[in-house]
Amino acid sequence: MSSLLRGVNLYLIGMMGVGKSTVGDLLAKQLGYTFLDTDNIITQLTGKTINQLFAESGEAAFRQLESDVLAQVCARKELVIATGGGIVLRRENWSYLHHGLIVWLDAPLELLYTRLAEDTTRPLLQDADPQGKLRSLLEQRTPLYSQADLRITLREGETPEEIANKVMEAIPSVLKPQVSR
Repeated sequence: MSSLLRGVNLYLIGMMGVGKSTVGDLLAKQLGYTFLDTDNIITQLTGKTINQLFAESGEAAFRQLESDVLAQVCARKELVIATGGGIVLRRENWSYLHHGLIVWLDAPLELLYTRLAEDTTRPLLQDADPQGKLRSLLEQRTPLYSQADLRITLREGETPEEIANKVMEAIPSVLKPQVSR
């Protein structure tokens, strides 16, 4: 598989709670790649949590940090990168994402809500109606996520290993050269 990818990075996109970090780490191990999480890089660089950054500087400042980090990592090869759920909102980020293979981990709203119901680390869900907010974010971002090279649909009860295997099985379908007769 690594020879088929030829060092091309994998960028995992999708909503918060879909498992990009967990699945990304597994994919990196299978590929012999390095795993990076853009949110983790931002918290290491700033010494602040994502919640603190949103509270102190606002979403726009956070999105700029996210773009700056993405610009840096896309220059490297042999990476699996878990991105923040909103990375697709800025057009400039797509130019960075297109340096690699973009994989959309897509989960139904109900599954996301179940996973995130008790999570207090998500600033965008600190809302009077977190389920409505999640639905609104998903509706806003789905047309953007759908521009990915691969869409992997998650089902209730699937393990991160099963999801990583689905990604690995799907990669050749977008990398094989088309043979016309």
